Amino acid sequence: MKSLFSLLFGLFLLCPSAFAQEDSPDALIKKVTEDVLTIVRQDKDIQAGNTRKAIELVEDKVLPNFNFQRMTSLAMGKDWKQATPEQKKRLTDEFRTLLVRTYSNALTGYKDQTVRYKPSKMQSGDTDVVVRTEVVNPGSKPIQLDYSVEKLAEGWKVYDVVVAGVSLVTNYRDTFNQEVRANGVDGLILMISSKNKQLEAGKK
Repeated sequence: MKSLFSLLFGLFLLCPSAFAQEDSPDALIKKVTEDVLTIVRQDKDIQAGNTRKAIELVEDKVLPNFNFQRMTSLAMGKDWKQATPEQKKRLTDEFRTLLVRTYSNALTGYKDQTVRYKPSKMQSGDTDVVVRTEVVNPGSKPIQLDYSVEKLAEGWKVYDVVVAGVSLVTNYRDTFNQEVRANGVDGLILMISSKNKQLEAGKK
């Protein structure tokens, strides 16, 4: 499942800062996704496995478009309430880094994937919607890929990605909850930070 998340979450990581420019989240998802596929297919360095370049692009483009604090709170579940404001900031920063570094690797694996966009069920005035798509791989069954998007003062932001019915962020919850029970919130911060350092050093 983690490799599947890597492939599909990576599809959306290189999005330009378009959330503040679009009123319709489904139109935005379509535009950004097609732009991303075009970029990845044309970038020979990324295709050749240049993960560092992919990470730099992700860090430059993705951060304004995702609500990482909400993603972190979802990943922690009830344990989020235990954290102090300082711990919440550190957790959000470390989890953001983990997602960016982990899923940047997916950008080097794109070949001939295409995306189908399902009709929007958004109602006038909605501020929290799900944009539904399917990723089509030649020779394989389509994979459902849904984006949970919320409208904030600064525009639409993604706060979860759901692959084949499984939430990206809550996929981490059991591991995070176990660490908090064993070593507290500071232990979880240390665990994520250590993982980030391993990824930065090129370890698996």
